[in-house]
Amino acid sequence: MSAELSIIIVNWNGGELLRRTVESVVAAPPSVSHEVVVVDNASSDDSLALLRSGGAARALGARLRVRENADNLGFGRANNQAFAGTTAPLLLLLNPDTEVTAGSIDRLIATVRSGARIGAAGPKLLNVDGSVQVSVWRNPPATWELLLTGFRLHKLLPKRVRGGLFLAEHFDYARRREVGMLSGAAMLVRREVVEEVGGFDERFHMYGEDNEWCLRIRRAGWRLVFEPEAVVMHHGGASSLKRWESLEKQRVQAEGYLLFLRRCLPRGRRVSLLAASCMLLSLQSAARRLTGRERRDVEQTLRLFAADLRRALREG
Repeated sequence: MSAELSIIIVNWNGGELLRRTVESVVAAPPSVSHEVVVVDNASSDDSLALLRSGGAARALGARLRVRENADNLGFGRANNQAFAGTTAPLLLLLNPDTEVTAGSIDRLIATVRSGARIGAAGPKLLNVDGSVQVSVWRNPPATWELLLTGFRLHKLLPKRVRGGLFLAEHFDYARRREVGMLSGAAMLVRREVVEEVGGFDERFHMYGEDNEWCLRIRRAGWRLVFEPEAVVMHHGGASSLKRWESLEKQRVQAEGYLLFLRRCLPRGRRVSLLAASCMLLSLQSAARRLTGRERRDVEQTLRLFAADLRRALREG
């Protein structure tokens, strides 16, 4: 009998964390029939060996499937492989550095099933110290939002108002609500959504693909819902920091965001966002120069955004 839920984990050098992710699913399983599908992007560590030798693998038996890629195909493409290789009507995307808590998967399922056009639900993500991790955003970004937060003018608004308006770090993560974007670290999605809008855009290797996918889902008329009663711990960036040092990771993130803007926004809106970003980054760089603080990260991002702004202006 086919599973009702496929839990998909894309792994690259997840190490011990991958095993702990699968163990958390075994310890806090959903009430529906389920399978765990691990797509490994050519890991060079012992993460798969650790997984296969653990008690969780024995407990799952044939319900644990591992696909090993010869190359690192990226987050989106690997998830698409799992979409194509499964038939379950529900899909739970988990990063290999997450741990689900008791009842969290069932709560996400109930949330998705609570409305005909709820296409996906995301949990409250917690850092390892128990603090709340930013996991919902407005999408796509707006210039007014960038300027208000960049100049700290959002602080003139009451906390609840600015939390509901800006989301991200301004939101209190205490109430269920519809959002523009959910974190790809943990997201439960209806298969109907994938069948209607497609999977991830494989032109994104890593970073930006969840922005684009969430926007495409919403533009097709599906709703994305944040569910605070479902809780998942997320170590955050464990694999990427093995692959890139901090400055390089910031470059890859910026390039993913810029690709998202090019792919998804009309030229005028893109120019407006890039111009506002360049102005704010220039001010930030100047402030750091005056105070003697490190500014390589800001200047790197500024160069990338300025180059993309020039490209956008030439397109006109």
